[in-house]
Amino acid sequence: VQLQASGGGSVQTGGSLKLSCAASGRDFSTYALGWLRATPGTEREYVASIGWSADNTYYADSVRGRFTISRDNAKKVVYLQMNNLNVEDTAIYYCATSWGVGTTPLDVGPGTLVTVSS
Repeated sequence: VQLQASGGGSVQTGGSLKLSCAASGRDFSTYALGWLRATPGTEREYVASIGWSADNTYYADSVRGRFTISRDNAKKVVYLQMNNLNVEDTAIYYCATSWGVGTTPLDVGPGTLVTVSS
């Protein structure tokens, strides 16, 4: 599966952004999908993940209640709505496929940069 994330940008603390990730290739709907993020010197970490039927989700403690992951299997798109952003959310965000919610990523697309300033 090829993945292309978009929607990154610069916002101030408390602002919102919505990331999108378009997929192409193998059957999109059979995979769990997720968003990971990384900052310089840190490994990529899962931010959120969603099962193929969208009834199973995972959120990192740091974003639970502020971020919402969703998917549209017909459009082959996964979204990450990010609200009440803070400086610690500044990172490169990547979308990825996996076999299960929050499991080892299989395909990882190019990242999109999110910068939050105070």
